[in-house]
Amino acid sequence: MQLFSPPSNVRVVVKVGSSLLVTPEGEVRREWLGSLAGDIAIAAKAGQQIAVVSSGAIALGARRLKLARGGRASLEDAQAAAATGQIALSQVWAQCLAAEGLIAAQMLVTLDDLEDRRRYLNAAATLGRLLGLGVVPVINENDSVATEEIRFGDNDRLAARVAQAAGAQGVLLLSDVDGLYDRDPAQPGATLVEQVPRIDHAIEAMAGGSSSGMGSGGMISKVQAAKIATRAGILLAVANGRVDHPLARYAESGRGTLFAAERSASARQAWLGGRLSVRGTIHVDAGAVAALAQGKSLLPAGAVRIEGRFARGDRVAIAGPEGVVANGLAEYDATDAARLTGKRSDEAAAILGYAPRAALVHRNHMVMA
Repeated sequence: MQLFSPPSNVRVVVKVGSSLLVTPEGEVRREWLGSLAGDIAIAAKAGQQIAVVSSGAIALGARRLKLARGGRASLEDAQAAAATGQIALSQVWAQCLAAEGLIAAQMLVTLDDLEDRRRYLNAAATLGRLLGLGVVPVINENDSVATEEIRFGDNDRLAARVAQAAGAQGVLLLSDVDGLYDRDPAQPGATLVEQVPRIDHAIEAMAGGSSSGMGSGGMISKVQAAKIATRAGILLAVANGRVDHPLARYAESGRGTLFAAERSASARQAWLGGRLSVRGTIHVDAGAVAALAQGKSLLPAGAVRIEGRFARGDRVAIAGPEGVVANGLAEYDATDAARLTGKRSDEAAAILGYAPRAALVHRNHMVMA
């Protein structure tokens, strides 16, 4: 499947970075944005549903407030710039889409909105209703209230999470390069990687940093976003957005990097696998790693050490001797988990003084890394 090709009911999330939308002087590239809005309108007329994840609020706000370093000198500056720039950003999107006969809607989300299961489902319902009504949701991280500890940090990963919530079939990350190269694209002989059937250490090693200096992403964040999307059965493509009508160009040429979707997990496991906040780590022995690989739950006997502070239901990493092997929802808080470490399951009731759950992390609430 190629994004923006039949069938007509394809639902796609398009991510637009700051360097594409805003000039180095802090001005909106209106003509380019108008051409993108025209592409979205053509897709909509073909029966496709497009949601947009748009950066640019901090860059726009920093210019208006005359803040140093593009508004990123401090967290407070970034929050002030975001609060100021988001108004301008939403206005320009609404105007450009309206010129094509489309209605825009604004959604601002934080990390917690998509990490908490109930709030995630609420966001999913809103996105589904808007797209069903033919509206174009324009989504951004709510940087005016996000902190370093509770934020996505880049809109690439946000786009992948939004695609999960929206039930999208694809994500297109518009970038300032053609896609993933096998080395720094500035080096002689660099080759575009057009297809990535599976993300492994070699693919991750090819990723570099942000070249524009305006955003917070880069190819590293795009590969991380691809991990989130493809695990949920969603295609993800990276393509060059530094041309007019970037969606039409990509649809015609297919030039970019396409990360193939994996076999779709259950909705709950896909949501869990895409979560970014980890509250703690359960360290396990080699025997437990082998058991997890066979689809079994993590039992107390296989745990060797508890790290961090977490409550029941929090996301925890499960790390073996060679590193993290899985992520899951904790069945116990950190204190009780530590008391059970290395013990047999039938000892748990006597240790805790209440009827226990058999596993530290149940297989139904776990995804392999």
